[in-house]
Order: sequence, then structure tokens, then C-alpha cells
Amino acid sequence: MSSESVGGIFGAIVAAVVLAVAVVFGPIGQYGKPPKPAKVDPAPAAMAPAAPVAPAPRGPVIREVPNQ
Repeated sequence: MSSESVGGIFGAIVAAVVLAVAVVFGPIGQYGKPPKPAKVDPAPAAMAPAAPVAPAPRGPVIREVPNQ
């Protein structure tokens, strides 16, 4: 056997393993997977009401200056 045929066989084996791993683990992300169950708060009414939150700081106010 020449080194080219050994390399071709080895490449086919590696490609088959990579393909098998891709099929086993499935697509990346939420596509093709069952949805995750929603988390349920045990008792939201029993908690004390939250204090009002101050508004987030805003950036500088840019006003239009008339062109003269």
C-alpha cells in the first residue's frame, strides 16, 4: 500500500467519526431540541414589594444648534 492510499483510508475514517459525532450531538442551539421547561416562582405573592428603582443615568442631551 502506498502512503496515499493509507492517507485516504485514514481520512475517510476521520470523516466518518466527525460525521457520527455531529449526528449524535445534533444541531447547535435550540433548533431541533425540545424546549426547556419554564421556571416557576414558588410564591411571588409572599415576597415583599420591591422598592422603586431609580431611572438609569442618561447621556448628555444634544440639542440642535441653528446654522448661521
